[in-house]
Amino acid sequence: MAGITAMPSALRNFHLPLTGETYERLKEEAAREGRPATSVAREAIEGWLGERRRQFVREEIAAYAATVAGSEADLDTGLEKAAVEHLIEGGKKR
Repeated sequence: MAGITAMPSALRNFHLPLTGETYERLKEEAAREGRPATSVAREAIEGWLGERRRQFVREEIAAYAATVAGSEADLDTGLEKAAVEHLIEGGKKR
């Protein structure tokens, strides 16, 4: 459907008890940046979740690669040969 854009996700509240030290560090960082502590905390959580997701994907790819190593699903030999030739030729030009 042309012209329709996705609505931003509704914000939901999440109660997160923090130690006194963590709370104070969060407030200090928020004050230093001139931003609300909730924004700083949200950004930190989103960054951590994003990194966890990237790590999970890396691990899944590595597990798949280990499973198919040496099989027909392994790297295409023609593509591998072309890549090696490209690297060798690139080294000669430098």
